[in-house]
Amino acid sequence: MKTLLSVGLLVVLALSPLSRVRAHCEVPCGIYDDPARFTSMLEDAETIAKGIQALQDLAGTPNPQNINQMGRWITTKEDHATKIQHTIAQYFLTQRIKPEASNYVDQLKTAHAVMVAAMKCKQSADPTTVDALVKAINAFQASYGTGP
Repeated sequence: MKTLLSVGLLVVLALSPLSRVRAHCEVPCGIYDDPARFTSMLEDAETIAKGIQALQDLAGTPNPQNINQMGRWITTKEDHATKIQHTIAQYFLTQRIKPEASNYVDQLKTAHAVMVAAMKCKQSADPTTVDALVKAINAFQASYGTGP
């Protein structure tokens, strides 16, 4: 019986979606690449911008194919906004921003601004939301100390 349960647990773990393990580990591994995280967030913002532009282009001619593509672009822009929020929460807030840092409050404020800007990108198809997101990412990067 124990063997059967063990095998069952292994099968469940093996078949579990890998999306749960996508984020940087929360084990104190000591392997961090902060500039890569900022680059990734800015790439996500570019994808969101492309999605918003595609939505605007497709909205002019409502037909089944365009409606299908619009649904896919909405999902894509929301996925990338969520990815940015997860990077801030799971990588920076839980692992990299330290209370003893001299600019701790500024880092928290700018990290929060990124999360809110990403949320607004989900809620809207207005290109100015992406501009605000990029500005927030750059401000966070500057407060973090690896800024442009």
